[in-house]
Amino acid sequence: MPAVEAGGSAVRLTRFRNIERIGFIGTGRMGRPMIAKLLEAGHPVHVYDIKPAAAKDVVEKGARWHDAPRDVARDCGIVITCLPLPRDVFDNMTGEQGALAGMPPGSVWIDTSTTDYQNAVEIARRAAAIGVYSLDAPVSNLSHMGVEFANVSFFVGGPSEAYVRSQVVLQTMGAVSFHVGDIGQGQSVKLLTNLLFYAAAVASGDALCRSVRGGVPAQQAWRRFAGSSANSVAIEQYTPFVLDGSYDRSCTLEVPMKDMGLTVQLADDLGVRLPIGRAVQKRYREAGRKFDRYDNHLCVVEVAQAAFGVRLQVPGYSAPSKFGADPEYPPDQEYLTDPVGRIKPRREHVFPLDDVPLSNVQIRLLESLVGELTDVNRLILDEAFDLGRGMGLSDALIHDVVTWSVGASAYSDSHAQQYGNEQLLDLAGPIVAPLATIPHLICPYTEELS
Repeated sequence: MPAVEAGGSAVRLTRFRNIERIGFIGTGRMGRPMIAKLLEAGHPVHVYDIKPAAAKDVVEKGARWHDAPRDVARDCGIVITCLPLPRDVFDNMTGEQGALAGMPPGSVWIDTSTTDYQNAVEIARRAAAIGVYSLDAPVSNLSHMGVEFANVSFFVGGPSEAYVRSQVVLQTMGAVSFHVGDIGQGQSVKLLTNLLFYAAAVASGDALCRSVRGGVPAQQAWRRFAGSSANSVAIEQYTPFVLDGSYDRSCTLEVPMKDMGLTVQLADDLGVRLPIGRAVQKRYREAGRKFDRYDNHLCVVEVAQAAFGVRLQVPGYSAPSKFGADPEYPPDQEYLTDPVGRIKPRREHVFPLDDVPLSNVQIRLLESLVGELTDVNRLILDEAFDLGRGMGLSDALIHDVVTWSVGASAYSDSHAQQYGNEQLLDLAGPIVAPLATIPHLICPYTEELS
């Protein structure tokens, strides 16, 4: 293995082994399934969480509990953090009780949290000073709560030799991983893919509101969108939580608010205009003013319902997931593979309400909204490519990470062939033409509804 300079002396990575002693900090909803997969694969796993009760399940499965991150990290070849916010990662990695105080030279820190570039770089700087390698490897679900059955992708930034060393562990915890560049690049790529999801979530909520205001039942509009060129992960797998009124209990509103703030900050750093992305951020800010930050993340659509004077909840319908209106819904048991090769749960949506005959006006309304949603997916994909190119990524790599992320859409899937050229764009000139107006499915509600 290549050597890494640390404090004036060379420290080599330890010899690659299939079985690693692993420290894992953060045993919450996303961390627990990863730990379970590692234990199943035979890895000794040592754990810590600020809430000891959160680790009860994995300790019962064989993980060993420690009272501080430093103790978790001792003698571990790989230490993984999976925490909610940037400050949580910094606090658990640094200081006298932090993991870096216990990590041996030549070990690797992998951060699977969604944090920020500066945070990752600063911790990596401190790690390098003691001969520890760093990888930022945020997670993107390939289906709703895909982390529960290792159906996630990792976007990994950091030294290539550390990435190679960690591939077996990453593959155990997920479905696919991509090495996207230097430390901090993983976080930036995750923001790029999340931008696509948040824009689709906002736009689909508005499209449903416009449909219902036009007399189309919400479930009929949703089925039309999901079966069309407008489809996306947001529409297919998350919009049902709007239709059952739960707004998806798996994620809080503070997460997209934080992510969109970091995305706009990244755009500013790269000199990228990001007009639609900035409008999406305003929509989540508006939701943040009206709701508690711990409310469910899709309540951003409730702001649209109030503006349009409609309700999208379908009486008697419950999304087929324990994160919807029915927390007792059984875990996923059956799965299917889509044409791209992505795995997702096989779910049946049972709507108690019958479909109604639609007028020609209503049919044209749905056709128009399908076109508008498809256009939003196209335009926001352009902005995501702007960000990726600004980071120095090839079009082919940007397309790959979009395809294997929560930001995938029917539009991005259907345009794979145009991103096969590995040549980087000349960043001296404009990447796309300036956008004259923001699509009205995205505009903040400062406009007069027509």
